[in-house]
Amino acid sequence: MDRTKKSRLEKAGWAVGDASEFLGLTAAEEELVEMKLALSARLRKTREQQQMTQGELAKLMGSSQSRVAKMEAGDPGVTMDLLVQGLLAAGVSRKEIARALASPVRKKAS
Repeated sequence: MDRTKKSRLEKAGWAVGDASEFLGLTAAEEELVEMKLALSARLRKTREQQQMTQGELAKLMGSSQSRVAKMEAGDPGVTMDLLVQGLLAAGVSRKEIARALASPVRKKAS
């Protein structure tokens, strides 16, 4: 958010912050969320690069298309081990998974 907009909102009495502040996340919880989002983004990118449908990836994993959709969307009910399983099924190496975890997730511009 640009400074002008932030200043205008604060002058109007609004509290301005990020999702972590709003939810009261600890630093560890925030990192976990970022890691899950990074794995989710990598899963979608890999699947699309391989021109694979969600259904095809689900079949490789022994899962369902709707589960893959939830994985790619960063659904909070999806575990990190399921995301890693999906990445491995898609042919991503352990080294590539580590790189995905080390890279910050790009935040959408507001």
